[in-house]
This record gives sequence, C-alpha cells and structure tokens, in this order.
Amino acid sequence: MGPDDRKLAVLRAIVEDYVLTQEPVGSKALVERHQLNVSPATVRNDMAALEDEGFIRQPHTSAGRVPTDRGYRMFVDRLSTVKPMSSAERRAIERFLVGAVDLDDVVHRTVRLLAQLTRQVAVVQYPSLSRSRVRHLELVPVSTTRLMVVMITDTGRVEQRLVELPGPAPADQVLSLRQKINERLGGVQLSETPSLVQGLVESVETAERPTMSALATVLLETLVERTEERLALAGTANLARAGLFDFQGSLRPILEALEEEVVLLKLIGEVGPAITRVRIGDENEIDNLRTTSVVSTGYGPGTTMVGGLGVVGPTRMDYPGTIAAVRAVARYLGDLLAKN
Repeated sequence: MGPDDRKLAVLRAIVEDYVLTQEPVGSKALVERHQLNVSPATVRNDMAALEDEGFIRQPHTSAGRVPTDRGYRMFVDRLSTVKPMSSAERRAIERFLVGAVDLDDVVHRTVRLLAQLTRQVAVVQYPSLSRSRVRHLELVPVSTTRLMVVMITDTGRVEQRLVELPGPAPADQVLSLRQKINERLGGVQLSETPSLVQGLVESVETAERPTMSALATVLLETLVERTEERLALAGTANLARAGLFDFQGSLRPILEALEEEVVLLKLIGEVGPAITRVRIGDENEIDNLRTTSVVSTGYGPGTTMVGGLGVVGPTRMDYPGTIAAVRAVARYLGDLLAKN
C-alpha cells in the first residue's frame, strides 16, 4: 500500500472510531484496533500529515484527533462500500410501509421509519404536484350551483376544491363535462396541463361553456399554479441525544432552521435523478445547519422522481449506514408508489 493509500486507511480508521466512540482518537488506539500493519511511529507521521492537510484536527483538551468536515468529505468520497441493509432490516421496511392505507399514512410511516433507522432527523417531501400525473378528476355536485372538483394523481395525492358556478348545472351536463375533462387530462403531467385546460373551454358546446370556464379557472388556480409543497418531519428529539454535537449550544439554531419548510425543501426537495447527495458541515448553504450533515435522495415510481427524502444529523454520523438507509427507504417508497 502506497503512502497515500495508507493515509486514507488511517483517516478511515479515525472517522470510524470517532463515530463509534465519540472520543478523539489517538495513534495507540488506531494501531491496537485496526490492522494497519505499520509501526505506531508511522501512524503518528501519517496523522501529522493528515492534520497539516486539514483532514483531522486536535481538540484543545485532548491528545487524540477528530475528523474535520474536509476529512469526512474525503471519507465519503472514497467510500468503497455502503453498508448493505440486513435482510431483517429490509423485511422490516417492507412490512412497515406495506400496511399504509393512503398517501398521508405512507409519508408519515416513511418519515418515522427513516428517523428510527438512522436515529437522526428525517424529512420526507410529499410527492410534488407538478411532477405528478392526473389519474382521474371527479365532479361532485354539492348543490345546483356548486361543484366539488376532486383530483387524484398517480402518486396518490388527492386535491379537492369547491367551484361556484355562474348558474345551475344539470346532472347530464356535469357528466358530460367530467368525461371531457378526463379524456383531455387523464395521464397528463400537471405541469403540462395549463394549455390543455384552456383548450377545454374552447372545445365544449356553447351551453356548457360558462360551467367549463368556472371549472377551468379553479383548475388553473389551484391545481396547476400551486407552488407550495408539503413535508413531514420526524425524530427532532434525536438531536438532543447526549454528546451528539460537540457544542450543545448549536442545537437551538438547528431546531429553528428545521421549523422552516422553505429550508427543508432546499435540503431535500431539489429532486434530480436518484443520486444520493451528502452535504457536510460548511457545504450546507443554510448558516444554522453548518454543524450538521444532510444525506438526501429523490424517490418515485420507476425512473420518475416525484419527491425528495433525507436525514439531518451531526457531521459525526455513520455515513455508510445512513446512506444505505436513505437509499433503501427511497427505493421501497418508489416501489410502493409504482404498485398503487
């Protein structure tokens, strides 16, 4: 093994020991606990070099060393294997999620499960409306001049709105409009519906036009132009576990940041392809989260990403285990949405 490989092995050993013991790591402990096959003097030299390069540092009160954000980044970038989930863990995930009755239940089960598996704060974004497709639109007469529009998406989201009509709509007209709307919008991604909704008004007979105009306005305003996204959060109590952060004073700003939905969406809602993102310490754009690391990924049926999920924890986290848990839960959630 060359000097760089050996230094990486020493850094890996320091990260693993520090995550496990929460104590700064000394050269003697490294030689005893890890088969590095080199002398303690060599390990001390490697540690001095790692410190000079900014991968580890010495806390004031200790002879041992702890990883820096840069050290964790090197460790994560060079991870050769992510800890696979055991078959018992995989079965537990499946059982826990399969019993869900509706989308709300699915999301809340997912976020609780992720918090339990990682013992950190878990965040799950509901499937984004703009990335969902219309499965079905139902028109339910509430009175002669009011209709309830119920939209069901392929991701299980149900949105409903009341529509005030300009005049009474006979039952056969409501049935006719429902059929036309579903023919035009069924299976279409919500982000692509505005031009189709506009076209619906022009495509109906004159008698149906006032009712369809009122429906189109509500569809455009509430189903297409909705920008807010919904999130579920669990496990904030995990942050308060003894010794989790080097500075207990850093908890309050973290908790305050986690109360901001905009912040959480920034952390996990930038849904791209299903890659796992790991942001460590100062890599976080949000000042109050600079003492934390965020592991996030997208999820969705098949290759379509409809939402994000992830965990927030201390920079001193079990990265291989956390990455594996986030990926596994995202995969099961995607499979579940694909089956529905």
